[in-house]
This record gives sequence, C-alpha cells and structure tokens, in this order.
Amino acid sequence: MKHLLYLAAVLLAAACSDSVKDSDPSARSAVPLADPFILLENDTYYAYGTHSREGIAVYTSTDLKTWQSAGLALSRENTWTERNFWAPEVYKVDGKYYMYFSANEHICVATASSPLGPFKQEVKRPMMEEPGIDNSLFIDDDGTPYLFFVRFDHGNHIWVAELEKDLQTLKPETFHPVVSPTQAWESHMGKVTEGPFVIKHKGLYYLTYSGSHTKSPEYGVGCATATDIMGEWTKYPDGENPLISHPGELVGAGHHSFFKDKKGDLRIVYHAHFSQEKPYPRSMYIGRAWFEKAGGGPDRIRIGQTYIAPEVKEDPVISLLAGTFTDAGS
Repeated sequence: MKHLLYLAAVLLAAACSDSVKDSDPSARSAVPLADPFILLENDTYYAYGTHSREGIAVYTSTDLKTWQSAGLALSRENTWTERNFWAPEVYKVDGKYYMYFSANEHICVATASSPLGPFKQEVKRPMMEEPGIDNSLFIDDDGTPYLFFVRFDHGNHIWVAELEKDLQTLKPETFHPVVSPTQAWESHMGKVTEGPFVIKHKGLYYLTYSGSHTKSPEYGVGCATATDIMGEWTKYPDGENPLISHPGELVGAGHHSFFKDKKGDLRIVYHAHFSQEKPYPRSMYIGRAWFEKAGGGPDRIRIGQTYIAPEVKEDPVISLLAGTFTDAGS
C-alpha cells in the first residue's frame, strides 16, 4: 500500500511539472475536455470531448459547476482505428444515442442505448474514405438530417451533406461547400474553418464555427447564416467575427457547441488554452448565448464574455494511476 501511494505521488508530481502550474490549483481540477459537447438527459448533464488516447471520455454533472468522470463512453476497440479520437457530439434520436466523432482524421458515427455508452460502430469504418474531421448533426424541421463536417484542401473547409434515414450514411450527391477561411482572424497559424455547429432561429440557419489553428491564441468562434442549407452562407463581417476569442482572462476560446440548460436558457460550451503562452492542456468552459434584434434585419447571435469554469470532483491521483488520459489535441 505504501508503495502504491508513493507511486501515485510520484506520478502526480511528474504530471504537474509538465502540465499544471503549482500556483494554479483551480487548473488541476478543471474539466480536461477540448472540443466539448454537453447533452442534457433526465436531469443530468453529460459532457464529451477530446481527452483520451483510448477513446472518448464522458463526465456528468447536475449543476454545470461540478463534474465527475464516468470513464470512457467510447473505447477504441469499438471503432475502426486506434488513434486521434476528437470532437464528439451525442444526440438522442428515437430512443437511440448517436455519437459523431473524428478518429484518425476521419469522420465516424457510433451508437449506444445509454448516454454513458458503450458506444460502438455498427460497421467499423469511417463515414467517407477521404480524411475529414468535426462532424456535427443537424435535423431540420421537416425531419431531414444533415451532417456538417470539415474537409482538407490547403486548409480546413466546412461542408454539408444530407444523411440517409439511418443517420449514418452520407448521400455523396448532396455534398455542398459551406464556408472556407477568408477572414483575417481565421488564418492565424494556418487557414482554418472548423468545429461547425448549426442552430435554426426564426427560419434562419446559423452556422457557428471556429477559425485559426487550435494552438493559436486567436482561435475563436464566428458565425455565418443562410436561408437555405444547400445555398449560400454569409459570414458576419470583420469586426463582428469572431464573436468570442478572449473572454475574460482566457485565450484561444473555441470549438464549441450549444445546448439548453435546465431552465431552457441557451448555453455555449467551449475549450480554452491552459494559459496565455501555453495551449495545452485545454479545458472546458461554459457561457451564455442569446439572439438580439438588429434593426430591421435578422436577429444576431451573441455570446457572453463571462463563463463558468467547471471543476472535477474526484481525486486526480486516480486518473493518473489509470494512465489513459491526456489532452490528445486536434
């Protein structure tokens, strides 16, 4: 027992020296999820994100402030590959849970009967042969399912395609470009538009997305709108985009998703850099979002600059002894 405690202490000290400042105890208990997504189900919040080399981690909470690790919702043995598990999103459709995620830089989907998993790929292969990341589901008012995702072509570009009714099969003939990096804030450390998320408000589609390399302090969240998913998307102008990048003392705030809290208020969850100088390890933050009237035009989406910094309840030594978790990076 003494040997085990000594080993735990050594591991904890080593990890802190590499990734956590001793003077910042709050960072040691931060929820260590990048590219986060939150699902509210039966009075419990489930948070998923980029974190583990072994698959997709899940944390649970009842108040958005304190969280507890629930292990892996998706393990790599239940997928087609063994590396780079990024950017999960989980949706409940007709009693079944669908996890859209990236693995080895390919877009994938897995299913489960519980938000805790185990999620498994029914067919162990990616959704398309070519590389891609950051797939996000949107189901329109008429029930038509769409998948937004990122393709690579001298930069990261967001596309959309319609899905078959199984929510797992793309219709190749419907592939349609959405946005590419054209604004200055999207081109720090590479030309990047990624992390798409779509909501519909008063008949208008709002695509929020991240721009610039995830390691850049200028990483942030912008918006584009359209009246037709398969039509032309118009970005908010320079000066209005990005909507968020440096909230409070944070830098590199991005790769977000939206959700409704228990009161029905619109919330945003995103990751931010560890510090002003160091991007990793990234952790999860939760803010507020809303729509505001803009003269005689469509409502504009807004993101608050204040946020919750969620904390993990369990003893970090336990996670270190498990030896499976890291901010894998995307």
